[in-house]
Amino acid sequence: MEKKDVIEFFDGIAPKWDGMQADRSRVIAKILDNAGIAAGQRVLDVASGTGILIPFYLERGVSAVTAVDISPEMVLRAGEKYGALPQVSLCCGDIEEMRFAEPFDAAVVYNAFPHFEDGRHLISTLAGMLRPGGRLTVAHGFSRETINAHHKGAARHVSMGLVSVEVLQAYFEPLFEVDTAISNAEMYQVCGTKRRA
Repeated sequence: MEKKDVIEFFDGIAPKWDGMQADRSRVIAKILDNAGIAAGQRVLDVASGTGILIPFYLERGVSAVTAVDISPEMVLRAGEKYGALPQVSLCCGDIEEMRFAEPFDAAVVYNAFPHFEDGRHLISTLAGMLRPGGRLTVAHGFSRETINAHHKGAARHVSMGLVSVEVLQAYFEPLFEVDTAISNAEMYQVCGTKRRA
């Protein structure tokens, strides 16, 4: 899987992305509850797309959201909706190559994990962007089976397939204390707290 192919795919689908989204508000609320997203936090939204989660973060009173996506067209559309908000910073780039001046309280990868070729490397990279005691969440608003069936279609060349929560938990374990591992008919999620040195 080449990153340039991921960029091209999501640039192409960006204009219709928002119209393709089902209302998953109830599931997103559960995901963010489990993630511990709360007032005053600095949140890193990884592979943020058009900013689907941004209003949910703001409803919870976070102090800042840094939304990063590798697709310029996705970031452009997020900017049209949220670019003027002082709490929101939008960045176009490869999260695995980026550096930030301050650590985050929480990082969320929503509906995007299969589009990273090396999931273990991504988890390690994000751990380095969190403060000790910070929270990492990888989640999908649908079942693992639904996601994998969907990615066998047009997105098959830009998806690695969604691993089981047991495999993902093993990716987390060296760096995070995992407290949530859910894989059911409505959602998929693993959350952990960064271990203190």
